[in-house]
Amino acid sequence: MQEPQPNPRGQWKFVSALIVLTAIWLTMLLGGNGPVDYAIYRALYVGHHPTLVPVAEVLTALGEPTVLIAASFLIALVLWFGGHRHLPFALIAITMAGRGLSELQKYWIARPRPDLETHLVVVKTSSFPSGHANSSMIFYLTLALILASGTKWRGVAVAGALVLTGLVGLSRVMLGVHWPSDVIGGWAFGLLWVLMTLQLGQRWVQADLRR
Repeated sequence: MQEPQPNPRGQWKFVSALIVLTAIWLTMLLGGNGPVDYAIYRALYVGHHPTLVPVAEVLTALGEPTVLIAASFLIALVLWFGGHRHLPFALIAITMAGRGLSELQKYWIARPRPDLETHLVVVKTSSFPSGHANSSMIFYLTLALILASGTKWRGVAVAGALVLTGLVGLSRVMLGVHWPSDVIGGWAFGLLWVLMTLQLGQRWVQADLRR
């Protein structure tokens, strides 16, 4: 059977998306801590609204990197016992490597956390990029793209993943532990990582899904 020919238009869109996401990440890195960051931070901070703090804490728990890593291993086991031999390793590799790269960025950039308001949760690492925004984007979007691939629910799954990731990211600003630019940078890198890794492993993943 003849191999399908590459689609130049699709490849151009893919490359353009990577360029745009890289530009967003770089803009958030270089342009953070400015007046816009300050204004959005103060508008979203919920420390003066005690009823909203538990809501933000629940949302932020849905993006806790250690929780998502554990969930990745659990889902990988389910996929393995379901007869998939490639998907479990793809999921673990994408989530673990993406998380590791996020931590390297934090160490390298070493942006201080915002100190305008009291932090409503404990934080120990640097600020850029947001690990919660990054990890939730990688985990939820990868699940949506893999598990709903080739089904009529793919669009709904992707939309749901993006909404959930958006709420997780916003919760970090609401709790006073991240600048908005940290969160946007985390989203941009997470999406960039998912697009790159799934593109590289597309044939591998698709072959496993057809089993």
